[in-house]
Amino acid sequence: MTAVAPARVGLRGHRDFRLLWIGQATGKLGSSVTSVALPLVAVATLDASTLQVALLSAAAWAPWLLVGLPAGAWVDRLPRRPVMLACDLLALLLFLSVPAAAWFDRLTIVHLAGAALGAGCASVFFQTAYQVYLPSLLDPGELAEGNARVQATEAAAQVGGPGLAGLVTQLAGAVNALLLDAFSYLVSAVCLLAIRTREPRPAPARRGTLRQEITEGLRFVARDPYLRVLTLFSAASNICLFGYQSILVVFLVREVGVTPGTVGALAAATSLGAVLGAAAVPVPSRRFGAARTLLAAEIGAAPFGLLIPLTGPGAGLLPAFAGGFVIAAGAAAGNVLKGTFRQTYSPRPLLGRITVSMQLVSYGTIPLGALAGGALGTALGVRPAMWITTGVLALTGLILLAGPFRHDRDLPAHPG
Repeated sequence: MTAVAPARVGLRGHRDFRLLWIGQATGKLGSSVTSVALPLVAVATLDASTLQVALLSAAAWAPWLLVGLPAGAWVDRLPRRPVMLACDLLALLLFLSVPAAAWFDRLTIVHLAGAALGAGCASVFFQTAYQVYLPSLLDPGELAEGNARVQATEAAAQVGGPGLAGLVTQLAGAVNALLLDAFSYLVSAVCLLAIRTREPRPAPARRGTLRQEITEGLRFVARDPYLRVLTLFSAASNICLFGYQSILVVFLVREVGVTPGTVGALAAATSLGAVLGAAAVPVPSRRFGAARTLLAAEIGAAPFGLLIPLTGPGAGLLPAFAGGFVIAAGAAAGNVLKGTFRQTYSPRPLLGRITVSMQLVSYGTIPLGALAGGALGTALGVRPAMWITTGVLALTGLILLAGPFRHDRDLPAHPG
């Protein structure tokens, strides 16, 4: 008797995917809490300066530049689930150390920065291993749905995380809010341990030096027309996205005159666009083709950013909501399609190195974009800087038209 394929049953009946999904969702919620709680600890508990608070954010992203490429090579060599478990446990200990140090009156800004840097390193390895692990858990036909669900829950965590962080901070203090993130890593580790599917061993291959393996991944991305264009597009769009987002709070509070509470509510409301975009993208992808849907999502959403500089008080907040909502929806839909494409298109033995090679470039531009937004805001004023960054963002989708995507209905399943 022929067994029923998991793809026909759907992911609702896929026990191991549900466990991975729950662990990921819990971890992302905890990280979203920390993104608010950690700066609050620095400001409220340690009276940190603006530069010191900014350095905490830089410490969290710096590992992509410091260890991203070696991480991809190591992940391609090792079983992925043990790597993910080790990362969860490391992050758990790091975020437990912060409230412990505070309870003994030993917390310093160096300790906070070290925790952010260490957790950032764990995140690099975890996210790289996860991208390689998921295709071993799901069939190729299930990846799009699986990525859509993960992206939707990540977006939902970004909606609820800041509010939860504010509530816990108000009731128990910012330091104790970090216990939520520590607990989320524990949940993620337990879910990983409960997965029954045994991951296939990494394909045996003739190994060179670590540098040779890293170069192999970089060369593949640089030579492949699809991956190359996606990497350049992500790098350019991240510069502009983080360029305006780095000064968005200053713009809303000082230029528009809204309260911090309203800023948080607006951020949560616009994040709902990401939930909708990630959840809905499989439908147009099946009907119109993945390549056409990707172009529509990325090129069509970006110009809505030009609404944000039009924001004013009262009902004038609607442009900020509309612009942010559509951009979030387009970015989330694009992330689902790009992630699924990378997982199915890339040769499996190279997937870890291809992933970090692309993310090194795209994530490496995030600090540059934040610095550019701050510099433009300081030199020209915040509203002119918003016009410049959102205006360039509206044009970044044209990079995709320079590649082969414009000729395709669907994305290819393997390199030509």
